[in-house]
Amino acid sequence: MRVVLVSGGVISGVGKGIIASSAGLLLKTAGLKVTAIKIDPYLNVDAGTLGPLEHGECFVLADGGESDLDLGNYERYLGIQLTKDNNITTGKIYQRVLSKERKGDYLGRTVQVVPHITNEIQDWIMRVAAIPVDASGEEPDVCIIELGGTVGDIESAPFVEALVQLRHKLIKDPESSFFNIHVSYVPLIHGEEKTKPTQHAIKQLRSSGLVPDLVACRCDTELYAATIGKIAASCQLDYEQVIGVHDMETIYQVPLLLQEQGLLELLEKGLALDKITLNQDLVTKGSTLWELWKKTVIVPKDHDPVEIALVGKYTSHMDSYLSVIKALEHSAMRCSRKLSLVAVDSEHLEDKMKEKDAVKHRDAWAKVEKAQGILVPGGFGSRGIEGMILAARYAREHKKPYLGICLGLQVAVIEAARSLCGLADATSGEFDEEAKNKVVIFMPEGDKNKMGGTMRLGTRNAHFQSGSEWSTLRSLYSGALVVEERHRHRYEVNPDSIADLEAAGMHFVSKDDSGERMEAFELKGHPFYVGVQAHPEFTSKVMQPSPPFVGFVAASADILQSTIKEIVAQAGANGTNGVNGAGHF
Repeated sequence: MRVVLVSGGVISGVGKGIIASSAGLLLKTAGLKVTAIKIDPYLNVDAGTLGPLEHGECFVLADGGESDLDLGNYERYLGIQLTKDNNITTGKIYQRVLSKERKGDYLGRTVQVVPHITNEIQDWIMRVAAIPVDASGEEPDVCIIELGGTVGDIESAPFVEALVQLRHKLIKDPESSFFNIHVSYVPLIHGEEKTKPTQHAIKQLRSSGLVPDLVACRCDTELYAATIGKIAASCQLDYEQVIGVHDMETIYQVPLLLQEQGLLELLEKGLALDKITLNQDLVTKGSTLWELWKKTVIVPKDHDPVEIALVGKYTSHMDSYLSVIKALEHSAMRCSRKLSLVAVDSEHLEDKMKEKDAVKHRDAWAKVEKAQGILVPGGFGSRGIEGMILAARYAREHKKPYLGICLGLQVAVIEAARSLCGLADATSGEFDEEAKNKVVIFMPEGDKNKMGGTMRLGTRNAHFQSGSEWSTLRSLYSGALVVEERHRHRYEVNPDSIADLEAAGMHFVSKDDSGERMEAFELKGHPFYVGVQAHPEFTSKVMQPSPPFVGFVAASADILQSTIKEIVAQAGANGTNGVNGAGHF
C-alpha cells in the first residue's frame, strides 16, 4: 500500500483539496491507478445536513453518499468514481465503534480512543484504499488521503494518531510507503514573505509524530528563492522539498505548476514507484491525458467571454455552488470561451426589494438583463424563490438561454403554471403545503421527520420519451435513449399537472424508470430553455463536460447548432450515437 497524506497547517482553506487532486493527477499521468479519501473531523455522519453557507456545497456521489466538496475535486481531476466510504468523518467512525460495542464485539473491554478509534480509522483506510475506482477494475496503486482542518486541532487528534500509526506500519514494509505533503501558508506582510507561521506548523506536525516529506507553501505570488531556502533550512528539509503554490489563472493549471517544480519526481522517489510494474496501456493513456490536459486548461486570452448570471440564494458563499461553477468552466473551455460568471442574489430581484433597497434591486436586474445566459441552481426553502421565478420568466419571455437545475426546474414549472396555464397561485408544497395549486409536491417515499440521507439520492436513469427526437437536450447526450445523472431532492413535479403544462408548451422530454417522475423539460421555439431534476454538474469533468451545461454555454455564446453538429459527428465516429450513457465528450 502506498499512501500520500496531504495535511495542513497555519490556517484551513488554503487549497489542500486542489493540491491533493493535482498530485493524484500527476501520478495518473505516469500510468498509476489512484484513489482518494477525505477525512473530515466533524461529528456529523455526512455533509447532508450541513448548511451550504457554512460548509459549502454538499457533493453527491454515485451511490447516494452526501460528502465533502473535495470529493468532487478528486472525481473531476482523476476521472474516478468514489463512494460514501471515501469520505471519513468522526461521526462515521464513532457510530461504527459504538455499534460494535453495543453488539459486544469488544468482549467486555473498555472502549477507548486508542486503540479502538484509531484502529477503526486505519481499518477503514486500508479497506477503502483497495477498492477499484476506475475503468480498469483493478486495485489502486496509490491512495491520496486529505486530512481536513489543520494539524493540532482538537477534533483531528484521533485521526492524526491513526495516521502516525499507519505511517509506522507502512514504512517498515518494503512493499509499502508513506509520503506526507504538508500544506502551509506564507503570508505577505508589508511586502515581506513571512516564514514563521510555516516553521511553527512544521514543528507542530513533527511533534504529532508525522514527518513532512514535502512542504507546499500556499502564497499569493511566486515565492522568492530565499524564502524557500529559509523554510527548508529551518525545517530540516532539502531545498527541493519545499515548493511554492501561488495563485494561478485557474485551479486546473496547478498540476502544471507542481510538475514544473518536480513534484512527480519527488513522489516517484518517496513512494518507491520504481518497484511497481506498470501497465503500458495505462502509461500511454496517462501520457495522452497529460498532453490533452495541458492543451485544455490553458485558455488563450483572446477567447471571447460568455457572461452567465447565476441566480441563487447562497451567493454570499459561492462554494455553495462549486460543482455548478466547475461545470460552467469545463463547458466554457469546451466552447472556446472565457467564462464570465456573475452572482445574483435571487432575493434582490423580488419586488419587495424595491422598497427595502432600490439600488440592490436595480443592480441585480441589470446583471440579469446583461447576461447572455441565466442559470438557476438547486437549493432548499422558500427564501428568494419569487426572485428565481422572475428570473425564469425573464429568460422565457426574452428568449434568453436558461438552465434550471433541480430547484431551478421546479421554479420554471411554477412560472409556466402561473403564466401559461393561468394558475396565478401555483406553487410548491415545499413553500406552502396548504396551497390549492401545488404543481410541485413532496415525493411519496420521502421522510419529513428524518433529514439525514432521506432524499432521492445518487445515480438515477432518465429515459428520453417517444417523440423526443427534436430534443436539443437529447442531441447533447449524443442521441442517447437513456442517460444517468445524480440526484438530490425531496420534491418533484406533480404528475397531475403534467397534461396542462405540456398543453401549454412545456415538454417533459425525459422521465424516470417508472415513467411517472419528470426528469427534464424543454420549451419548443426557444433558443435554449431547459430544466433538469438531476444535478449534472456532479459528473462534469475537465475534459468531459456535462452535456446540459455544454448546451447552455453554447446557446449563451450563440454557437449551439455548430456545437451539436460536433457532438453528433464525434458520437458517430466513436460508435456511441444513441447508446445508453452520459454522452460526454
